Amino acid sequence: MWLIGGAVIAGVVQGIAGFAFAMVAMSIWAWNMDPSEATVMAVFGGLCGQVLAAVTIRRRIVTSDLLPFLIGGLVGVPIGVCLLPYIGAVQFKLFLGALLAISCPVMLAAPRLKYISASGMTGDGVAGVAGGVIGGLSGLSGVAPAIWSALRGYDKSRQRELLQNFNLAILAMTMVILVWQGTATRAMLPHLGIVAAALFVPSILGAKIYQRLSEASFRRVVLILLTLSGLMLMASAVGMK
Repeated sequence: MWLIGGAVIAGVVQGIAGFAFAMVAMSIWAWNMDPSEATVMAVFGGLCGQVLAAVTIRRRIVTSDLLPFLIGGLVGVPIGVCLLPYIGAVQFKLFLGALLAISCPVMLAAPRLKYISASGMTGDGVAGVAGGVIGGLSGLSGVAPAIWSALRGYDKSRQRELLQNFNLAILAMTMVILVWQGTATRAMLPHLGIVAAALFVPSILGAKIYQRLSEASFRRVVLILLTLSGLMLMASAVGMK
């Protein structure tokens, strides 16, 4: 039931925001699932959700926007996977959870915050590397690009398009590496099937909710989801001690 419940809730969230499946699912699964298996399930579920989103919400791909993020992300994923054995899951979740729980409410409480415009492609690439490293560690590839997109002041469609295509590429690469390393095993196939089936309808429902949101509402939803995900990550980390 924990596996299905986590996939259902995370599927709705990803359908709305275009990311965050792993953040929501991991915060639920971490309480009673082996960390390695939870990571595989989170990466696979996020990948399934992105494939479904690509079909249900078609977006044009603006190469100039995506390319710096994508190059950075593809560099970052192998680094994150290599760091995985050396970084404790509890410490990592506490750090990431605290970062989200502090930074996102600040942005939410300051809607007139001056957007960043000077860093350009360099900043995009750095955000991509950060997303790739975090994705390789935990499947949470959308965190850094989502925060950076909010700081850059991207509109609803541009942010959704970027996150959708970035996560699709990064999660696919991460899943390939997990299979190649043997972290994802045949014994996990039944659970992977359950995750894919459980998130199907909720993801479509979330996508329909997204289409009804205004620009301001979408920004608030993303920042609130990131804040809640940070709090849940911290709670799950405490539960793992």
